[in-house]
Amino acid sequence: MMMEKHNVRILVCTHKEGPVRDDDIYMPVQVGKSASTIDLGCQGDDVGDNISGKNKTYCELTGLYWAWKNLKADYIGLVHYRRYLGMKHGKDKWQCLLTKEEAQALCKEHDIILPQKRRYYIESLWSHYEHTHDISHLEKTKAIIAKDYPEYLPAFNEVMKRTWGHMFNMFIMKKSYADEYCAWLFDILFKVEKQIDFSSLSAFDARLFGRISELLLDVWIETKG
Repeated sequence: MMMEKHNVRILVCTHKEGPVRDDDIYMPVQVGKSASTIDLGCQGDDVGDNISGKNKTYCELTGLYWAWKNLKADYIGLVHYRRYLGMKHGKDKWQCLLTKEEAQALCKEHDIILPQKRRYYIESLWSHYEHTHDISHLEKTKAIIAKDYPEYLPAFNEVMKRTWGHMFNMFIMKKSYADEYCAWLFDILFKVEKQIDFSSLSAFDARLFGRISELLLDVWIETKG
């Protein structure tokens, strides 16, 4: 019996020149293209329904938003130009990246594929954010979840106590689930955005939505079971 082959597209979010795995499962996407002075010659996140202009605060999420609104596929994934998913170990990391055949086999068995957990050991996700960034941003996020998505609050509180998480906004997900996740995620982030004064933030601190979303992925997955 022939195995069903899913149409899997994995976005490689990038803003600079660099190598891309020669495999048609990978789709380079230039993020923040609407404000860039360079053209990398690949798909930009500035066409169709997009938030390309928010890249300085939303980071790779402008690529995810573009895929949510414009990309047709059975499964969509997101990786970075310098950070990929892979199932093998070896000296030549480039040869260890996930292949089309491996991705299709995984998607046949699983609806969501995540990177390995990142462990902080002595700090919780909440305390790590508090010691590294402005905790008021995470407090605003929690308040919005409590008001508009109260069924997600128990998972939010539990995830924030953990010393590990699935980070980097990297995943491969069935498109129907990705659509549901993105609708939830961006609604929360857009509401947080309205409460932030960006004029006093450095370029580093302004990238807050890319960081908050890293923590919200596990909240959504835990709540959805």
